[in-house]
Amino acid sequence: MAKQAGFWSVDDRLAEISAGGDPLETLNATVDFERFRPILERAAGSPRSAKGGRPSLDVVLKFRMLVLQSLHGLSLEATERMVRDRLSWMRFCGLGIADTVPDANTLWDFREALIKADALDALFQELDHAINQAGFIPRAGQIIDASLIAAPRQRNSDGEKAAIKAGKTAQEIWPDKPAKAAQKDTNARWTVKYSKAKTRADGSKSVDLAIPTFGYKSHISIDRQNGIIRRQIITDAAQHDGARLREGLVQTANTGRRVWADTAYRSAANEAWLAANGMMSEIHRKKPRGRPMSKRTSKANGRKSVVRSKVEHVFGQQKDRMGLIIRTIGFARAKAAITMANMVYNMGRLRWLLSRSAPA
Repeated sequence: MAKQAGFWSVDDRLAEISAGGDPLETLNATVDFERFRPILERAAGSPRSAKGGRPSLDVVLKFRMLVLQSLHGLSLEATERMVRDRLSWMRFCGLGIADTVPDANTLWDFREALIKADALDALFQELDHAINQAGFIPRAGQIIDASLIAAPRQRNSDGEKAAIKAGKTAQEIWPDKPAKAAQKDTNARWTVKYSKAKTRADGSKSVDLAIPTFGYKSHISIDRQNGIIRRQIITDAAQHDGARLREGLVQTANTGRRVWADTAYRSAANEAWLAANGMMSEIHRKKPRGRPMSKRTSKANGRKSVVRSKVEHVFGQQKDRMGLIIRTIGFARAKAAITMANMVYNMGRLRWLLSRSAPA
C-alpha cells in the first residue's frame, strides 16, 4: 500500500538530499546571485508596467537556469524538463512544486536579450569582483592556454566555402533558402588539431594524428594560485593562439609577474611585449628545426609543464563534466555559451576554495 504524502513530505525529502550532500545547495550558499540582478534587469528590459498585464518571470531565476544548463551541458529544453523533475534543481532556482517554471522559449529569449545587451562580459566581471572580495585575488602569476570547442559541422560546396571565407553572410550566400541559411554557421572555422605520438607498452610509438575540428576557440588566463579564470577571449577555431597574448589575455593586476604558456605563444613580439610590461616569460621554448632539443631546454620545459598543466584541468572539467559544446549558430551565441561555461567553472572553483579554507 502506497504511503500517503504528508504536508511536510517535500521538506523531508529535501532534508534527505541535503544530508547526502547537495552540491547545488553549497553553490547557492557560495554565490550571491542577487548581485547580478542590476545587470540582468538592464539587459532584459524594464519590468512590468503599473497598468498590469502578465507578470514577467524573475531574471535571477532565469539566470540560475542558464547556470544549470551550462553546468550540465544541457539543451534549453532539457534544462526546463530537469528543473520540473528534480527537487534539488527546484530548490536551487528558488521554486516550489506549484511555481511556474520558465520554458525553453522563455530561456532562449532571455539569453538573446543578454547577448544583445552584451551583458555576459559584465556578468563575468561582476563574478570576478565577488571572487576578489572573498579574498581570492590573482596571485603567483598566470597561465595561458586555448582549447577548441566543437560546433555543429557544416557541409558546403567549394563555392559556398569560398563565399564564407570571403566574409559573406549566410543570407547573402543562400538568399532564396532562408531556412537553410538559418542553419548555416558562417562564423565558425575548420582547423586541424595534432595529437602527438604516444609510447606503447612494447616501447614502440604510435603515429601522430591530425584531427580536423570545426568550431570555436576559448582562450583563457588563470591565476596560478587559485586557478580562477581571470581573462577570456573567444575566437573562431582557425585563429592562432599566440596572437591573443597581447590582446588583453594577460592580466597585469597579479601579485606574480610570471606568465606560463606552451610553445604556440613563443615569439619575439610576445617576449618583447611581456618584458615591456614588466612580465617574466615562462613560455616553453621550441625545438630547434632539424636538431634535437638540448637537455637543458628539455628540463626547463619540464619544470614549466608542472605549472602550466594546471590550465588543462580547467578545459578537462568543462568538456568532460560540464559537456561543453556549441549547440547554436553564430559567433555571438557561441561566445555566450563559452562565457557562461567560464563563469560556472569559476563559481565551482570559488566553492572549492571556500570549502578548503573553512575551519574543520
